[in-house]
Amino acid sequence: QVQLVESGGGLAQSGGSLRLSCTASGFSLGFSTLGWFRQSPGTEREGISCISKNGGTSYYADSVKGRFIISRDNAKNTVYLQMNNLKPEDTGIYYCASGGLSAVRYMCSGDAGVDDWGKGTLVIVSS
Repeated sequence: QVQLVESGGGLAQSGGSLRLSCTASGFSLGFSTLGWFRQSPGTEREGISCISKNGGTSYYADSVKGRFIISRDNAKNTVYLQMNNLKPEDTGIYYCASGGLSAVRYMCSGDAGVDDWGKGTLVIVSS
């Protein structure tokens, strides 16, 4: 059974940092494009960062560029999202996603490029 499990969410102050992790079970992440999506209150879920199978290519939405860093450790079957200089508008549910053979930008463009989802982890940033 394929499972993606996120951790690391919680409450942070504006300007602070959090690190999200997503670990897979039931399959190897090493063959998949991976990504993080966010659903903020009153908005649709959007792809904020995606990374290629070997980690050589990454994509960031304009809203997080320069503040968030995506990385992966295929040996640990885990993908990370380091979130720095957090803002209240970063509040939302963060979902880990696996995109199989999807290209990085395509996967982050919407749900169509995603094969599997985690259940999400809540991040709240206070001002």
